[in-house]
Amino acid sequence: MCENCGCAVTPGNVKILDAERSSSHDREHHHHHHHHNGHHHHHSEGDRTHTLEIHEAILSKNDRLAERNRGFFTAKNLAVFNLLSSPGSGKTALLERTLTELGSRLSTAVIVGDLETDNDARRLRKSGAQAVQIVTENVCHLEANMVANAVAKLNLDGVKLLFIENVGNLVCPAAYDLGETRRIVLLSTTEGEDKPLKYPTMFKSADAVVVNKIDIAEVVGFDRDTALDNVRRVAPQAQILEVSARTGEGLEAWYDYLERQVSQTPELAML
Repeated sequence: MCENCGCAVTPGNVKILDAERSSSHDREHHHHHHHHNGHHHHHSEGDRTHTLEIHEAILSKNDRLAERNRGFFTAKNLAVFNLLSSPGSGKTALLERTLTELGSRLSTAVIVGDLETDNDARRLRKSGAQAVQIVTENVCHLEANMVANAVAKLNLDGVKLLFIENVGNLVCPAAYDLGETRRIVLLSTTEGEDKPLKYPTMFKSADAVVVNKIDIAEVVGFDRDTALDNVRRVAPQAQILEVSARTGEGLEAWYDYLERQVSQTPELAML
């Protein structure tokens, strides 16, 4: 969680945050005004309101920039896919294989978001595709302005498909529109069947859900029927694709899905 997007303030922890603020204020007040014993200040409700107002302002600004991105992508006739998941779900492995195999049929590029290092971008460049790394440092999600800055570093002439590999996080990125054409959420068989129930906001916003690592589903005790039922309950609008980035199982259906979205990009931009 981070302070930048306000995700640190939730109904579950706001009392803790208020207590921390109160304790900090009391220590500071005692240090500077120790002679005023019994004098108390109650600012927690105001602090919380102020935090929520800032959060709303940040989201509003992001939405405006996202619409600007969307207009740019539409003008370029570019299909943009925002890939989201928890850490370790296999986003980079799936992209690596996709860029290598689909890249021979369709010109692609990728933007990668991580808190630190450019390891993933360097790894993905080996496919021959352009890859730009966004290092967010302490920010737990990508934002529309970050994407705009990264896009400026790409040569998009002839590129039809742009992937945005978001920061590994199933909470904060759900709130941030990047201007994408489609939002795709990855669910790994190693994560368990109840991820859609635990993080419904993310899955509710998905256009497609990709279940990855199906080659080891039996080994890890993954209950496929329960998992798919949970996805359908939370995200009935989402197309479900089952793949293994390691063995290649299901990838042709994944590629077909991507190519269909690219062919429909002008129509999708009007939705």
